[in-house]
Amino acid sequence: MTASDVQFIQSRDNAQLKALRRLAQDNTAYRKSGRVWIEGDHLCRAALARGVRPAQAVFAASYWPLAPREWTQCAAKTLVLDDALWRDLSALESPAQMGFVLELPEVPAVLPGVASVILDRVQDAGNVGSILRSASAFGFAQVIALKGTAALWSPKVLRSGMGAHFALRLIEGADLADLDALAVPIVVTSSHEGQYLNRADLPMPCAWAMGHEGQGVCPELGARATMAIRIAQPGGEESLNVAAAAAICLHASASAKS
Repeated sequence: MTASDVQFIQSRDNAQLKALRRLAQDNTAYRKSGRVWIEGDHLCRAALARGVRPAQAVFAASYWPLAPREWTQCAAKTLVLDDALWRDLSALESPAQMGFVLELPEVPAVLPGVASVILDRVQDAGNVGSILRSASAFGFAQVIALKGTAALWSPKVLRSGMGAHFALRLIEGADLADLDALAVPIVVTSSHEGQYLNRADLPMPCAWAMGHEGQGVCPELGARATMAIRIAQPGGEESLNVAAAAAICLHASASAKS
């Protein structure tokens, strides 16, 4: 890398720094800019491991001389920020001192026969990120997020996903009509009706539909389902957190397949 590839930034008014702030602190800024901000060693490694190359690599000035070659040589453009500017940019309690700007992937078409997860207005970013992790872990390669679901590439969902984004086919802003392309059974979750998960003959591949934290799946999606499933709760709780329910259901499918 030549010196011209590296730019040192010391002013809060720098236009590139302002753009970074928007990506790091605005949940939907990526939709307008077409770029995504990821911060920290784990997320950046996960992206590189999946063949994603950053548009920009960004470092805190104190870390820049110590950064390993795999970080300093991975992007065509590198920004080095004054430490005070980095602290202002970072959304982490303990700033990780490095991050990447990635080009936002194009929204792909729905693949018909792929084991999938449908997110119906799941609004908590932590829940969405956790469900993405479970999907990746249990072999559900496609996630279809219906309109009203938390922004998939927002900073908090990315942090909660812990790198799962880069292993998944992510379809954001989908309509119910987009589900017509699916050629696998849709299985909806419910807290009060349907077969108990531990007794059900689960289809695989299938598309698990996880609904809004308070309302569950919408009636229109429920009408498309082949099967409704509930999870036995002998402890007596009314319902499970949607991310916990997703992990249990996706694991059950993966176990049934194996």
